[in-house]
Amino acid sequence: MGYARFIGARYTQSKKKRSISAITAIAIFGVALGVAMLSIVISVSSGFQNEFIKKVLGVNAHVLVMKYGIDFTEYRDVLCTVRELPEVRGAAPFVIQEMMISKDEHTSGVLLKGVDPKLLGEVLDLSKHIVEGGVDRLRLPGAAPPKAPSMRVESDVELAARLDEVLRADAGQPEKDPPAAAPRGTLQPGGSASRLPGIVLGRTLAENLEARLGDVVQITTPLIGLDILGWSPSEAKPTTMSFEVVGVFYAGFLEYDTKLVYVDLFEAQRFFDQGDSVTGVEVTVHDIETAPATARRIRQVLGGGPYHTVDWQMLNAPLFTALQTQKVVLAVVFAVVIGVAAFNIIATLVMMVFDKRREIAILKSMGASHPAILRIFVYAGMVVGAYGVAIGLTIGVGICLLLDKVGWPLDPKVYLIDHLPVTIDWLSFALTAVIAFVICLLATIWPSLSAARLRPVDGLRDG
Repeated sequence: MGYARFIGARYTQSKKKRSISAITAIAIFGVALGVAMLSIVISVSSGFQNEFIKKVLGVNAHVLVMKYGIDFTEYRDVLCTVRELPEVRGAAPFVIQEMMISKDEHTSGVLLKGVDPKLLGEVLDLSKHIVEGGVDRLRLPGAAPPKAPSMRVESDVELAARLDEVLRADAGQPEKDPPAAAPRGTLQPGGSASRLPGIVLGRTLAENLEARLGDVVQITTPLIGLDILGWSPSEAKPTTMSFEVVGVFYAGFLEYDTKLVYVDLFEAQRFFDQGDSVTGVEVTVHDIETAPATARRIRQVLGGGPYHTVDWQMLNAPLFTALQTQKVVLAVVFAVVIGVAAFNIIATLVMMVFDKRREIAILKSMGASHPAILRIFVYAGMVVGAYGVAIGLTIGVGICLLLDKVGWPLDPKVYLIDHLPVTIDWLSFALTAVIAFVICLLATIWPSLSAARLRPVDGLRDG
């Protein structure tokens, strides 16, 4: 076995026939290029996946507990029940609605999320993403949960008067003086008359609105004017509310930096006019991988029925499914590149066998067995594969470390994040090396078997 390894290594370094050495170098380069590209692709794909997970979980909880309908008033009992589970790290209520935000002539659609500033740190890492101001001023002194909404039902006379106004307007006739009604349109803050409630904006949204700390922005319901009669189910329901910008966050994820705003839970409840009710309860767990199982357990503990749970993987399923699919497809593509490079190894060994027919015949005449000849060319192919894998890993790891340190800027409007993320996973590098080496090893089998089956008389006659 010792001489087989020695001869196989010498065959790859032959100086008599420079064509073989050139082909060997090409084979090594092909394998190295495939390994380098595969390791870079896996690192970048894993980086995108991990970066999106970090961004998503930075402004979202691991599990959402929600209730069918809009009467989730028993959320405090749900909070107590959920917190008793050992898997749960924290829980907090929230409300969320699509709204319009405006400042001067700038307007944008946003998701208005009401949170409890005292419990926010248990479920979100928002404080880590704050670049200006903070979340401590979201709640006004003396703020309290709103009372249940008071539904004002119009009488038949009032309804007929409103319908008459609409008909007169359509006919071009002057309208009658409208009946006295409760004032609506602008909601005053519920805590202090001297201060406005706070709001936290994403950095990109703040730049689009030209809003800075201390500026006042208006939140407006997008349902204004949609009813042809011009009335809402609740005459006291606000349509516009002013907030003071008290913080700016930067998640690095364009979808959140431009669409998500945070306000105090009590002010959001008053604005939505649903009383002391919430959209759901946010829950964080100690291990994000257990979030799906924890979501199922929470639903069982709550007895199912009107309650349902959504974990972070379900909430962002399209995004992470696309990322995982892309990662697999790219890995397969560059594995094929390594396979193509392996054909160079086959070509190298075939030419080597053809060139060494006389030497093979002499070795067999001296008593070398078929397995020994087989091992000679297997070792020759393994040398090519080993050099290619080593060089490719060196190039791939070097480029990944450089990208991780220097960074590569991206357009967040296209890629949602502002830089090329790279995850240095040594296990992935090792797996890439093993897969590439196995492919190279398999490529040596057919040429080596051809060399082992060569008869001494054929080699000597041709030589």
